[in-house]
Amino acid sequence: MNAPRILVIVGTPFAGSLNHSLAQSYADAARAGGAEVRVVDLANDTVPQHPSVRDDVRLPRTDADVPLTPEVAAYVADVDWADHLVFFFPQWWGSLPGALKTWIDRVFVRGFAYRYRPTGRLWDKLLTGRSARIVMTMDSPTLWNAWVYRNAPIRSLRNATLEYCGIKVRGVTRLAQVRHSTEADRERWVRGMASFGATDAESVRPRERSELVAA
Repeated sequence: MNAPRILVIVGTPFAGSLNHSLAQSYADAARAGGAEVRVVDLANDTVPQHPSVRDDVRLPRTDADVPLTPEVAAYVADVDWADHLVFFFPQWWGSLPGALKTWIDRVFVRGFAYRYRPTGRLWDKLLTGRSARIVMTMDSPTLWNAWVYRNAPIRSLRNATLEYCGIKVRGVTRLAQVRHSTEADRERWVRGMASFGATDAESVRPRERSELVAA
């Protein structure tokens, strides 16, 4: 059987963060478990420019269409390659960091991640067969995040993005009150990510491969 392919996305522009330690622990354990792992690190890798024209948010349909930029095309290829995606990011202002949101806007484009049907209000989910895990750090308490922010970043990423495109989210982890956490807390969280990496390496099943689909 082929090894599962896991794409880890670190969605903070700050290098050396807690999210990097969490992602590294996860990736190391997943590799040790036999998975192939790629990492997108938005603190070091190129963050695509915010979309400014409609062609920036759709896959080219013909040679006459504006092509994706090389860095965006590479990120699209990474997602297409993956069986399982894992997002690590901090909650900022009750939402996603701008770097991660822009990455999603430019990579989960129409014609690759989803496609509107010629008639009616339904759409085709083009990333089915993949799964995902979400890990979010935050300074706010868990109950405050649920009551006041309504878990907005998780709902946006899980419901309005991943599941909209056919990706099944198999786990959500919220690490709360990071600013007031102890070193022991952070070490425990990092060890927990290794457990997730080992579990996903064993349980994620490689999917059938297919070519990119145009809009």
